[in-house]
Amino acid sequence: MPINVPDGLPAAEILTKEDVFIMEEGRAEHQDIRPLSIVILNLMPNKIVTETQILRLLGNSPLQVDITLLYPETHLTKNTPEEYLIKYYQTFDGIKDKKFDGMIITGAPIEQMSFEEVDFWPELQKIMDWSRHNVFSTLFICWGAQAGLYHFFGVPKYPLQGKMFGVFPHTLNRRDVRLLRGFDDLFYVPHSRHTEVRKEDILKIPELEILSESEESGVYLVGTKGGRQIFATGHSEYDPHTLKSEYDRDVAQGLTINVPFNYYPGDDPTKQPTVKWRGHSNLLFANWLNYYVYQETPFNLDEIK
Repeated sequence: MPINVPDGLPAAEILTKEDVFIMEEGRAEHQDIRPLSIVILNLMPNKIVTETQILRLLGNSPLQVDITLLYPETHLTKNTPEEYLIKYYQTFDGIKDKKFDGMIITGAPIEQMSFEEVDFWPELQKIMDWSRHNVFSTLFICWGAQAGLYHFFGVPKYPLQGKMFGVFPHTLNRRDVRLLRGFDDLFYVPHSRHTEVRKEDILKIPELEILSESEESGVYLVGTKGGRQIFATGHSEYDPHTLKSEYDRDVAQGLTINVPFNYYPGDDPTKQPTVKWRGHSNLLFANWLNYYVYQETPFNLDEIK
């Protein structure tokens, strides 16, 4: 089934060429069904790249999904033209009276700042509080996960001695959780961050459970009991060349940066990266969309508690 997106969204053309079923608003309005309503709060600088990555994963499902794109209006975006935001995105004031089946809050390359230093932090806090009563299940990604864990549960983030950068092996802490159905015993996830949340802090909070972690990169998946909030510290949505782009950018700027771990064959950046996380990524988003959104959300969204 298709993803319903705003008419003319550039990601739609990219995904259509990949045979991902995209339906624009004009055609979707004639469908006599209730699609799942998902709002994506996109905090990344290059919004087209991130929205394409996430829509690609949401499109790998038999469920029809109606997408609303959201950005923080209290932040001056330098990498995305204002006309683009006005045309394809909404602000919180435009959606605060609506309810949604699911929500995704992306990461942002600001993890070395304290949360309170982030210019849109008060607005993000307001949106996260709103989500508890207006969204059935929310998926937080990377810095978004750290922000959610800090805001709702007081879980701090800690600076790392070196950037967690590469593709790391992960194992399952729980095998009876629907989010992890079909996962292999060992699977891979890209990470790109300068900070971490720690297992000992999360274990102190009865409402939270750690679902997956890695010996190298630490805690990966955390969920509230019942799945209303899922926190993923990695970047399962990354494209094959996203880590390469980040590495090449830092090298060009003369920054000290290690070659991404377990990414290039033989750790040789002159070779093409080996993709080993795509199957897990599709399964993660499909399981969240099916088991935590579609099968749990009331048909009448006004009934969300």
